Amino acid sequence: MLSIHLNKLKFHSFHGMHEEEKVLGNELELNITVLVRNEEKIVSLKQTVNYVTLYEIIKQRMDKPTPLLETVAQDLADLITAFDNRISSVDINIKKLNPPIHNFHGQISVSYKKEM
Repeated sequence: MLSIHLNKLKFHSFHGMHEEEKVLGNELELNITVLVRNEEKIVSLKQTVNYVTLYEIIKQRMDKPTPLLETVAQDLADLITAFDNRISSVDINIKKLNPPIHNFHGQISVSYKKEM
């Protein structure tokens, strides 16, 4: 089994329930791990999942404003697993770096794992 990791991906997106998030947006950080079924030595890009294409899938979805991060995580998992039938699972963590909570210091995040 091969793991492909896309770590600390940063996006300024307009996900959230609060009006200011819909107008101002928020900084989000994603960490995504994709497990790929692989039985042979990889010597060609055709034998693996292209992380550049994975990033483009993620970027396109992050550009679509959505009220709940849970929905974003589930949509990303569906899009990624549909991309290549060799993908056996995807694990997604989305952090909202500046949540609109008065006097809050920290981050919030959601995680979702989809197994095929």
